[in-house]
Amino acid sequence: MNNLLPIHFAPLQGYTDAAYRQAHARIFGGIDTYYSPFVRVEHGEIRRKDARDIHPENNRNIHLIPQLIASCPNKLEQIMSLLTEHNYQEADINLGCPFPMLAKRHNGAGMLPYPEEVKDLLTAAIEQYPQIRFSVKLRLGWENASECIALLPLLNALPLAHIILHPRLGKQQYKGEVDLNGFEAFYDGCDKPLLYNGDLHTIEDIQIITERFPKLAGLVIGRGLLANPALAWEYRQGRKLSPGEMAAKVKQLHTAVYNSYEEQLQGGEMQLLMKMKSFWEYLLPDGDRKAKKVIHKTGKLANYQAAVDSLLASYK
Repeated sequence: MNNLLPIHFAPLQGYTDAAYRQAHARIFGGIDTYYSPFVRVEHGEIRRKDARDIHPENNRNIHLIPQLIASCPNKLEQIMSLLTEHNYQEADINLGCPFPMLAKRHNGAGMLPYPEEVKDLLTAAIEQYPQIRFSVKLRLGWENASECIALLPLLNALPLAHIILHPRLGKQQYKGEVDLNGFEAFYDGCDKPLLYNGDLHTIEDIQIITERFPKLAGLVIGRGLLANPALAWEYRQGRKLSPGEMAAKVKQLHTAVYNSYEEQLQGGEMQLLMKMKSFWEYLLPDGDRKAKKVIHKTGKLANYQAAVDSLLASYK
């Protein structure tokens, strides 16, 4: 495949934390940039787990761009003081999160119907932190796809490093089809480097998008990489891992993440078990269903480990 595009690993809260990113980079690779799940202010303070997740000590040997979500310049400034303290040169502003609890308070995609608020937020970021390369992640809109088009003059005028567009509406969350015509309308009018995000699960999916949109500056993949952690590597190498190779690498990934959580978590066996169950939510969707069911239902770590061994042994 010619002209391979950079692959960026989209963040998913509860899945792509520092432990996962470190292990993924070492065992699977193929990723140019990892994004942190968004840092946010809650009850007047930055959440401690967010601060820990982006600490440079926990993100060695990877290119991490911290993502932030804020409903106003004041909250953005609070988060940016943490990022600048850690000497980050880049930050991604989330205007795409579709979760209703945040969106109804004009966070993420919930801000898209309010272009003046978007302008205030982005202008404050650019003016107050000229040393930071800001990017923006957004959706087509909250209610309709004209909302992102209305923002194009602003986005084109600002010195943004790049824009990531997920072609769904916020109110869709992750349901329904992506709207490629909506994406195309934005793509045609966008002067900034534009990255595509949404429903990329296979090399074939990637080819369809890159052929239709040849000017793309990169691809951003979240759930597709959680399901197949080798996807970026396979895209680069032009070949798929065999089931045996995949099982061996997933075992390494699981061991690395498990060991990190075992070291970090203070809540005993049940907390570790709950954390590890989420590891399998997207991973190997075609894996043995019986073993997956045991993984999700068991209340004992020993049964969990046996089910993981059984799942990986059957993945041939």
